[in-house]
Amino acid sequence: MSKLRLIFLTLVIQFLVVVNAHAGDFAWLDKLSIEARADASGVKARIAARFHIGDAKVSAIIRDVGGHADAYMVLRLAEMSHLSIDTVIGRYHRNKGKGWGAFAKSLGIKPGSNEFHALKRGHDLNGGGSSKNKKHKYKENGNGKGGKNKGKGKK
Repeated sequence: MSKLRLIFLTLVIQFLVVVNAHAGDFAWLDKLSIEARADASGVKARIAARFHIGDAKVSAIIRDVGGHADAYMVLRLAEMSHLSIDTVIGRYHRNKGKGWGAFAKSLGIKPGSNEFHALKRGHDLNGGGSSKNKKHKYKENGNGKGGKNKGKGKK
């Protein structure tokens, strides 16, 4: 009986270590939330500038998803997945408890891909990152073509 208990305890500990390690992949979101609490209008302005959308739209997204960090992540995932912001927000609400990695995967962002690694590295609101000054390819709403790239041609 004690051998079975030891095996069970070992499995539980391994599970907790894996869960905590995985949660650490997106720990930068907590830092962005803290930064937003200290300077909400500044973070909101940086999100608007980064994704080339209006201040009112950013405010609406922040209200809809409940915070600046989640708003940034929804916008970044819309950009990376080439889906509309509204589509990603809808899926966000339906899959909120699954974690960002699983959510990104459900949107077609493959674990191990450059995009997935970029998400794990953190936000790019400080002017760094490879997408600075680039035209972003995602649909702002569900009613248009929005520059969707089907993976053909040069990047």
